[in-house]
Amino acid sequence: MNRVRLLILNAALGPLDYRLPAGVSAPAGSVVIAPLGPRKVTGIVWDEGRLPGEEIAFERLRPLIEVLPVPPLPAPLRRLIEWTADYYCAPLASVARMALASGGALGGPATMTEYRLTGAEGSGRLTAQRKTALEKLGGEQGTMRELATIAGVSEGVLRGMAGAGLIEPVTVAIDRPYDPADPDHHQPDLSPIQAAVAARLVAAVQAQEFAPFLLDGVTGSGKTETYFEPVAEALRRAKQVLVLLPEIALTENFLARFAARFGAAPVLWHSSLKSTERRRAWRAIADGTAQVVVGARSALFLPYANLGLIVVDEAHEISFKQDDGVRYNARDVSVMRARFEGVPVILASATPALESLHMASQGVYEKLDLPSRFGGASLPTVRLVNLTEEKPGSGRWLAGPLVDGLRDRLDRGEQSLLFLNRRGYAPLTLCRNCGHRFKCPSCSAWLVEHRLSARLACHHCGFETRVPDACPECGESDCLVACGPGVERIADEVRELFPDARIALATSDTLNTPERAAEFIAMAEGRAIDIIIGTQLVTKGFHFPELTLVGVVDADLGLEGGDLRAGERTF
Repeated sequence: MNRVRLLILNAALGPLDYRLPAGVSAPAGSVVIAPLGPRKVTGIVWDEGRLPGEEIAFERLRPLIEVLPVPPLPAPLRRLIEWTADYYCAPLASVARMALASGGALGGPATMTEYRLTGAEGSGRLTAQRKTALEKLGGEQGTMRELATIAGVSEGVLRGMAGAGLIEPVTVAIDRPYDPADPDHHQPDLSPIQAAVAARLVAAVQAQEFAPFLLDGVTGSGKTETYFEPVAEALRRAKQVLVLLPEIALTENFLARFAARFGAAPVLWHSSLKSTERRRAWRAIADGTAQVVVGARSALFLPYANLGLIVVDEAHEISFKQDDGVRYNARDVSVMRARFEGVPVILASATPALESLHMASQGVYEKLDLPSRFGGASLPTVRLVNLTEEKPGSGRWLAGPLVDGLRDRLDRGEQSLLFLNRRGYAPLTLCRNCGHRFKCPSCSAWLVEHRLSARLACHHCGFETRVPDACPECGESDCLVACGPGVERIADEVRELFPDARIALATSDTLNTPERAAEFIAMAEGRAIDIIIGTQLVTKGFHFPELTLVGVVDADLGLEGGDLRAGERTF
């Protein structure tokens, strides 16, 4: 058959038919360049008979321009794209575009220029910045930007060093292979319960059949170490593994644990990757050389060549729901991808979603339990403080018993965590003169004051504006009042109570890159922080051994707002 039907990566266009030039082969899943009027468009050769449209006479068809040098999208991924578009009422082209998330990866092999020290000491006197760069860049190689970050100097300093012969350019292949993971690098000491659960999961990987598991383990039960065992078995069988995490900030902590177990870092996939990093990861995934991929929900639609296992960590998290573009729940789509691929899928959580528990009760998922903490550790004591009986002081938000607990931990050199799932300084700003409330002009939600960045922001639609000097309604100056607490306000209160304490604010505003998250984790683990104040970002996936007190501020906050899952999420 010398004609093909393309899925064009433009939701406004329907399927289009083209003819194959003589001697050109384009099996289903091939990524191609096709003419459309005077333009060139990217499309995917789709399976015959699966896209709607009338057949055009062969002599009227235009020939394809090029078949791009990347492996065809596998049939299971094409079925997943079709299912997702149908189930979530999304354009097929919009879903397919997520599979080709790195445009640069479609162009074939390429090189880039990196830099390294030449070993020369240089003539004349070196500036302090150049001396610092020479000290810190020994054995390092990377782009100018990467080396500037490592050395803590500007790129201009490094360019000057290159001109002086202290740094030399090196041409490297962008698609260089990743360090291989060793499934037997370190064998952990599992408890009998962990070993039994791991054995069941390993058997499922060996069977290589679709098998959904709900791994329900209390916090600290060792879920990660347990599902690392089926990951190791998949690696022994030369299969690829996908591990989904709900937040980018969790990747740094996971990477350290993964490297300790397997001796190498996994392949990362998230929105903060540079274009060259995305290209390298995409091509390694597509050709099968990427062994373990750890990423956010978008990693679910990548073209894995030989997938053998899917793990969804913290599977209950709402972050797995995408609420713009193609709206989907990555937890559910991961189960469907495992079904199309014919591989096991593990949903790991300490507080499984009600839907997952229901599926387990119906026998659709196999439920595996880790009911106790590893090493005999006990669950924490929980105390409820009634704020109507033990009222905080005027202008305060922390109850007396919590303040006493913080003081006790500081005296003992231990760490504390204050959790309030509300970013910013205050959820409402109003005028004390006329009562005007600051609302978002786009969606009418209250604007949240962020005092650290001097802005008012809508957490629903993203609208932002600076904090005005006067009320826009009555014109009165110096009359704006912050109502209610956010994490920034709690941090200010803690600083007043404990001026010598080392305090860290952990929210999506402050830990918005993997590098910042890694710095925060290193400081917490190195006991350079006494009190952590954060949102839900800091409550999942981290392990701080010296953390002995957690205070949940305004604990019934999550029950407000009319969310139908309010009770479930608050739990």
